[in-house]
Amino acid sequence: MYGAFMNGELVGVIATRNSGNHIALFFVDSKYHRQGIGRKLFEKAAAVSTADNITVNSSPFAVAVYQKLGFVPDCGEMLTDGLRYTPMTYCKIV
Repeated sequence: MYGAFMNGELVGVIATRNSGNHIALFFVDSKYHRQGIGRKLFEKAAAVSTADNITVNSSPFAVAVYQKLGFVPDCGEMLTDGLRYTPMTYCKIV
């Protein structure tokens, strides 16, 4: 898990599981969107990941954000136990 701080305030977090190959949570406070904080958090998590691919189950809101980071949808939107998400993958090795 990594955090981003501004003036001592936590403004973003990212956490992975399975040796860094799956993003379990990823949030940036809305006041700090579009400032590169999420990208820096993701770059750090990707750099320490031991996996060739990183996966995420994206909320509908975040699909465009993950696509901007280089993720591609594995399939269309899914619904499990009332939760909507899109499985996505980022390939570290091209």
